[in-house]
Amino acid sequence: MKVVIVGGVAGGATAAARIRRLDEHARIIVFERSGYVSYANCGLPYYIGDVITDPEDLTLQTPESFFSRFRVDMKVHHEVTAIHPERKTVSVKNLETGQEFEESYDKLILSPGARPTQPRLPGVGIDRLFTLRTVEDTLRIKTYIDKHNPGSAVLAGGGFIGLELAENLRETGMDVTIVQRPKQLMNPFDADMASMIHGEMRKYGVKLALGYTVEGFEEKEEGVDVLLKDSEPLHADMVVLAIGVTPDTTLAKEAGLELGIRGSIVVNDRMETSMPDIYAIGDAVQVKHYVTGEDALISLAGPANRQGRIAADNICGGDSRYPGSQGSSVIKVFGLTAAVTGINETNAKKAGLDADTVILSPLSHAGYYPGGKVMTMKVVFEKKTYRLLGAQIVGAEGVDKRIDVLAAAIHAGMRATELKDLDLAYAPPYSSAKDPVNMAGFMIDNIAGGMLKQWHLADMEKLPHDGSITLLDVRTKEEFEDGHIEGFINIPVDELRERLGEIEKEKPVYVICQSGLRSYIASRILEGNGYEAWNFSGGFRFYDAVMHDRVPIGTAYACGMDK
Repeated sequence: MKVVIVGGVAGGATAAARIRRLDEHARIIVFERSGYVSYANCGLPYYIGDVITDPEDLTLQTPESFFSRFRVDMKVHHEVTAIHPERKTVSVKNLETGQEFEESYDKLILSPGARPTQPRLPGVGIDRLFTLRTVEDTLRIKTYIDKHNPGSAVLAGGGFIGLELAENLRETGMDVTIVQRPKQLMNPFDADMASMIHGEMRKYGVKLALGYTVEGFEEKEEGVDVLLKDSEPLHADMVVLAIGVTPDTTLAKEAGLELGIRGSIVVNDRMETSMPDIYAIGDAVQVKHYVTGEDALISLAGPANRQGRIAADNICGGDSRYPGSQGSSVIKVFGLTAAVTGINETNAKKAGLDADTVILSPLSHAGYYPGGKVMTMKVVFEKKTYRLLGAQIVGAEGVDKRIDVLAAAIHAGMRATELKDLDLAYAPPYSSAKDPVNMAGFMIDNIAGGMLKQWHLADMEKLPHDGSITLLDVRTKEEFEDGHIEGFINIPVDELRERLGEIEKEKPVYVICQSGLRSYIASRILEGNGYEAWNFSGGFRFYDAVMHDRVPIGTAYACGMDK
């Protein structure tokens, strides 16, 4: 059997190695148009920021090492220019010599990945405008920085690459601005959770121009102007486009393969395309979202690796199936870690799901053990069924552990109420006897049992101010005086039983505290004494973080520029 693989990196290299492990006698050829067959895409920003100092550390395998161990012919600087399904060959061009030839296959795997999205704007292609996707892109940016020592950069796009690159450039002392049309960074997060990411970026001096439309670029003698719609241009020494990626599927389109959303390659759960003996994997393929079942594009290394293994299994006579992508991801943002899995509340409602959430702010480990750090968790679930839909966490420590537990729970089809039953490891330096994931489960179980009624930040503007409800803040007097929401009265939770006479029993009581715990206790006290009580999800800390980010866009930009 002869297998040709178009593209290396995560999916193609994984498929090649797996095929060899399953079939010692298969002939395997990988054509990679770049000079690198297997490299760490996710590490590229950290090389630019000198966190990773040796470029060889980014290269996971070389053609020589791959051949030595797996007897796979890794042909770099070879571009596949056409696929001929009718005669089962591909056209190949050697980019070093210009030689062109055809290579036959029994099975073909397409792993072309995705290319940086290039908007059709004036000025795209100028010398000081860069993209970051490949090792070559990285070396080009690093060489420019080392040679010209730029003092400022504008990054167009606020996704994973944009944030990682912003942090690394900022750590070198460069003045950094992120500009993009959406009014929040990191779209996998809900806007309320993204506000904490905004705060951390601004804290470290990254300027945010959110809600601005880039209309083009102009090269100046002293740098680049980023032209903005209805606003003054941003000026910088260099610009990096990080507005996302587009499936690189020209070959598939020209060969007549079925295409899906944004031109991605349609595959079944065996990673088979619409043409016999042709498989496709990685960032170029359309997948099913594991939670919603809808078609999706999810460009992550983990899914690409698993898809490569599945295609290899099926080529070698197995029957492996890809269940869909869940979108689990994590990012370092200066001193914070932000992580997400499944779908957020916004997308759940867009998908027509009747979703609810709990928001909590537990410590990363036992409170009596020194060094615990607050994290904010938002868990999304479906009302009535309590199906677990997704989670977002922002914090300093322990975020990755909790998001992985929640990702596994979603994959296992657990109900959100069952999180309370998980038997998770505990020692004071690492967790609490009631782990944050368990705590989320307790809260959702209380909702299911009718013990907890919530009101959310989205309800704030709808609350009547005609005296028909009571607004109650149960924090201490000192906390209340440090900052509170207009219209709330202050009765500390430990004084509540003695001061119930100050609250009218015929009115619903909307309760808030710092994190949501004391207000829950207060709600139970009130309910036990014949009141109708509603607990604010997330607490004043969460409210304050979100509302501090909700200033007019022009003001937000100006504030960011001053920091």
